[in-house]
Amino acid sequence: MKNIFRFLILTVGLLLLTGCLYPSEQRVENQVPYPDQLLSVQQAVNQFKEDTGVLPIKNRDADTPIYQKYPVDFRQLVPRYLQNPPGNSFESGGIYQYVLVNVEQEEVGVKLLDLSVMREIQRLQGQLNQYMRKNDLAPIDEMIDTGLFTLQFEKLNYREAPTVRTPYFGNYLPLLIDNSGQILIDYRMDLNMAMQEFEHSYSYGDDIREILVENSPFVPAFSIPYTINEQGDPDYFMDLVYGRVSN
Repeated sequence: MKNIFRFLILTVGLLLLTGCLYPSEQRVENQVPYPDQLLSVQQAVNQFKEDTGVLPIKNRDADTPIYQKYPVDFRQLVPRYLQNPPGNSFESGGIYQYVLVNVEQEEVGVKLLDLSVMREIQRLQGQLNQYMRKNDLAPIDEMIDTGLFTLQFEKLNYREAPTVRTPYFGNYLPLLIDNSGQILIDYRMDLNMAMQEFEHSYSYGDDIREILVENSPFVPAFSIPYTINEQGDPDYFMDLVYGRVSN
């Protein structure tokens, strides 16, 4: 937790120092995950749920990844529960999408999905889709788990394997592809650091992505489930993806 908050504080400081140099869509208030903004949305969601018995969310397909499945619908919250969407929200030109977690539990949580990680993923996804249209198959390098692969990035016009920087520890993480051709972020490095930083009691079969959600404002977008292996290290949990174990 200390490392994450230290990273956020440094980020705020740097952005405040350079904010006057950014165009309007990159202003400080559009980029920083202010705790008071999260709190105000959390309070609005709680009150909306208490008043209506439902959650203010946008509709998503049933197979949408869990941490992208429940975006907050600010149209249902403004103006009765909030004056406006937060300045750092996508709806206000910011780089964060507000999403709900633990929606089936009594205490629903409000978190942030960092949309800045989408840029490299969308670029790679576009290159991959174009390649597959021409060649029918993806340029697979090797299978690292059931339905999970690395790519031959040079065939997609990359000189080196692309990475994305995630908001947890500032790590640049590698990208993978699943059976359906979707680009995913490999969060093992972040998960390993989080498990060293925060107390936990995970065992095999637990989806350990929750440690990132519990100890930061962010959800791990574009991810698959992870569990721990016999050595206690983060490992892919594709058995959960394909329904071979219960969630």
